[in-house]
Amino acid sequence: MLVLEGVPLFYMELAVGQKMRLGSIGAWSAISPYLGGVGIASVVASIYLCLYYNVINAWSFWYLFHSFQEVLPWAECPLNSNHTGYLDECRKATATQYFFYRETLNITSAISDGGGVHVGQALCLLLAWMVVYLCIIRGIASTGKVVYFTATFPYLVLFVYLIRGLTLHGALNGLKYMFTPKLEQLANPTTWINAATQIFYSLGLGFGSLIAFASYNHHNNNFERQAIAVSLINSSTSIFACIVTFSIYGFKATLNYESCLERVKLLLLNTFSLAEDTINVDNITYWITELNKTHPNQFADLLPKLESCDLEAELDTAVEGTGLAFIVYTEAIKNMPLPQLWSVLYFFMLLLLGLGSMLGNVTAVTTPLRDLRFVTHYLSNETTNGLVCLFCLVLGLGFTTRSGNYWLTMFNDYGATFALLLIVLIEIISVCYIYGLEQFAKDIEDMIGHRPNWYWKIVWAIVSPLIIIMLFIFYIINYIMGGTPTYQAWDKDLGQSVTTPYPPYAQAFIILLLVSSIICIPLSALYTYCNRQRPESTISMC
Repeated sequence: MLVLEGVPLFYMELAVGQKMRLGSIGAWSAISPYLGGVGIASVVASIYLCLYYNVINAWSFWYLFHSFQEVLPWAECPLNSNHTGYLDECRKATATQYFFYRETLNITSAISDGGGVHVGQALCLLLAWMVVYLCIIRGIASTGKVVYFTATFPYLVLFVYLIRGLTLHGALNGLKYMFTPKLEQLANPTTWINAATQIFYSLGLGFGSLIAFASYNHHNNNFERQAIAVSLINSSTSIFACIVTFSIYGFKATLNYESCLERVKLLLLNTFSLAEDTINVDNITYWITELNKTHPNQFADLLPKLESCDLEAELDTAVEGTGLAFIVYTEAIKNMPLPQLWSVLYFFMLLLLGLGSMLGNVTAVTTPLRDLRFVTHYLSNETTNGLVCLFCLVLGLGFTTRSGNYWLTMFNDYGATFALLLIVLIEIISVCYIYGLEQFAKDIEDMIGHRPNWYWKIVWAIVSPLIIIMLFIFYIINYIMGGTPTYQAWDKDLGQSVTTPYPPYAQAFIILLLVSSIICIPLSALYTYCNRQRPESTISMC
């Protein structure tokens, strides 16, 4: 996906932005008046991303502030009201899960239970948007300076974490798991959709941010070299970060596996009155088999209490997204020496990464707005940026309610992925078959001194569109064949997430999310068509 979609589309969007010197709406309108809706769709997708992405930054602030304590609050369960034991919810889950779901989110048991606004999260979201505004207050001039720090400092933290991660017990188990391929997954269309989604999000394809940033480049800037270098560095960084993640994940899985073995060992020793040094981690499998043979009746009674300890199963229970960042990592951090130090480093890094992403997301919205005459005539850059941030803050407060995490998950799953596939497909078709591939090649030659070679032309004209069409079909089939959309609802009585179908109104909202951005494309084209028709009666009819 990087070779056949990521790099070519990154190249193309940089070329469009640098040539047209406009934001996404203006750039596509310049290629054809009927394509302005492509830019509007990109802006809508970017707004959706801005709304919920900064909430994750607010969580990072929350965890960062709680890291400056003698004992990390997610390291152990709180006591019940009688101080006779731990709270049931925390005891049935884990301390890290309890802190995330109860202390951080104070989550409801279903999306239909709205709950009130979590004041602490609302204040953290306000702080997150204030930081974003201060970074973009003067537009690209201030954003460019901030990015130097937000893009480079995380490398330092990741390198420190790499050294620490590789020295952890069980790190090699995680790395072995990471680099062991499961080739059967290549036959699963979802694998390819996930790969494309990762590349699109990671490189910012289809959101309009690349076009916005490229519009500020010098006319002769060598964007071809930058497209290749940035794409490769980006994916290499992903692999580097993955090594760090799986070394720590291996540590956590190994710790859980060995804890399970210890519990089984104690159960066997106590049940069969064996000497303490009889059973150890290395021979526990032998003793389970042996005791089953020699004491079948007693072993049968014990069987319901006997846990199944499997390192591979522990590694298979991988989580993603917020679960990985705020539950798995925090569980690993609490078991490290000086956990406060590692916690502060980790969440500060997470904040910088999130802030860097937000700068691009907000720029993808503000740059097209500043292309509008009304905005440039009446509003300064500072005012425009402030209004966009305020707008996103007000709408984003909905995600700080007790059921807000369910809506955040919905936006993350359905807000942009479907739209991005269609947006990028129309972008490629527009450049190759409406603007003309030959004219596009001449424009590139005018800017960087040579035409794109045969590889770029073949991928743009044939390969990339076909792959995206296939992914688009797979996405629709998966959505239809998947039945009723579901989400993970937190059950405090069980202390775990349970799969729950979305209620009808939430399903309707999902459909609205899926079509709300892409509907801008035909509506904008229809509006342009109506305005270009004569006589006036036709315009009135439209």
